[in-house]
Amino acid sequence: MLSEKDTICAISTAQGMGAIAVIRLSGDQSIAICERIFRPAKTGKKLAEQKANTIHFGSITDGDKDIDEVLVSIFKTPHSFTGEDIIEIACHGAPYIQQQILQLITRNGARLATAGEFTQRAFINGKMDLSQAEAVADLIASRSEAARRVALQQMRGGFSSELINLRMQLLNFISLIELELDFSEEDVEFANRNELTKLVAEIESVLKKLVNSFSLGNAIKNGIPVAIVGHTNAGKSTLLNTLLQEERAIVSDIHGTTRDVIEDTINIEGISFRFIDTAGIRATQDEIENLGIERTYAKISKATIILLMLDVNDPDNKIHDAITDVKKRMDEHQQLIVVINKTDLANEGVQERFQKSSFKELSGTDAIVPISAKQQLNIDALTAALLKTVNLSAIDNDEVIVTNVRHYEALQKSHEAIQRVVDGLQSGITGDFLAQDIREVLHFLGEITGQINTDEVLGNIFKNFCIGK
Repeated sequence: MLSEKDTICAISTAQGMGAIAVIRLSGDQSIAICERIFRPAKTGKKLAEQKANTIHFGSITDGDKDIDEVLVSIFKTPHSFTGEDIIEIACHGAPYIQQQILQLITRNGARLATAGEFTQRAFINGKMDLSQAEAVADLIASRSEAARRVALQQMRGGFSSELINLRMQLLNFISLIELELDFSEEDVEFANRNELTKLVAEIESVLKKLVNSFSLGNAIKNGIPVAIVGHTNAGKSTLLNTLLQEERAIVSDIHGTTRDVIEDTINIEGISFRFIDTAGIRATQDEIENLGIERTYAKISKATIILLMLDVNDPDNKIHDAITDVKKRMDEHQQLIVVINKTDLANEGVQERFQKSSFKELSGTDAIVPISAKQQLNIDALTAALLKTVNLSAIDNDEVIVTNVRHYEALQKSHEAIQRVVDGLQSGITGDFLAQDIREVLHFLGEITGQINTDEVLGNIFKNFCIGK
């Protein structure tokens, strides 16, 4: 049976061979266990007598056998990551050495840590709340500058502090409302309804903004999906290869070459874009090609950005039909960028083509970018148009952006509950019904930060961590 009082250990660096590796211990016996296997280079104080936040050079030994020369770092409770005594052993990175030291530690009284157990102990010991703990995993898994910045901001408590502030304000009011219920026979009113109405309106606005931020946060975390669609031979695969700077997709003058979906991710100025090259749209009797076209339409519905590739020399009716077909499949949250390709082969001025009736279906938010994918002309304008679709100001200003699905679902439920409070105040419902809805808001906000938690929730969160963190 695993216990929170056990001293735990794990390799905290990535698996495999490297210059160095770090083995971490946490728990009451961390320093004592390390003393049994560590011989300092200079005789002097025992590790237990050394100051916190100090590093000591010496050897890890198994009896008379030297295993490796190491650096031992000491962190003492409560000023450590987990809030417990922590020892970190920096050894040489050979997997054999790592395993020898780890086995030696476990033989001397520690047990192997489970996934995320170090961070879980930090949460249990009050070093961070649950949303900050989850941000640790997001920071480790971040694949772009934007994802790193958002995760770091959450790990430092930006998201938590906003939720805790909302929760505290509501707690004050629900205390007064419940006090009213205790004096229901006297018909007194402790909670000023005008002040409560103003507060609830502010909280509803903040929750709505947080819920809406998830579309951006999810895209930053997982990469913004961009579907490249259009007729056959418009240059979709050539564009994908140009953006990726490699021959990822087969390019041919034969119509219908791309029959399946090809995906890859690139990083543009700190933002990950997940490009999806799709089968060209056309009428065909080829059963396999039709399956690819069906997948193209499916990808349109799931993409955040649609790149509609058009041949600059296509007739107006073909351009009109392509724009109309794609626009009717998009919803209000999707962005359209019309890419006019093969401008190096244009029969007339590209700008003159933009003024023609073919483009009247486009709205003010749609972008038109002329390029030559083959000659790599004006690709920088296309990347600028892609970046413009992302709310970079929210990232640059360190605004709170929700990236976690669990947080998003809890915020949605909180918003639904606060909306009921708004409606209840307008209709003048009694204090007991108001109190019930406010309790629901408090409950769901508390679930995010871990002020209200269950073992099942904790288990699901920390099982996805890497071992050693």
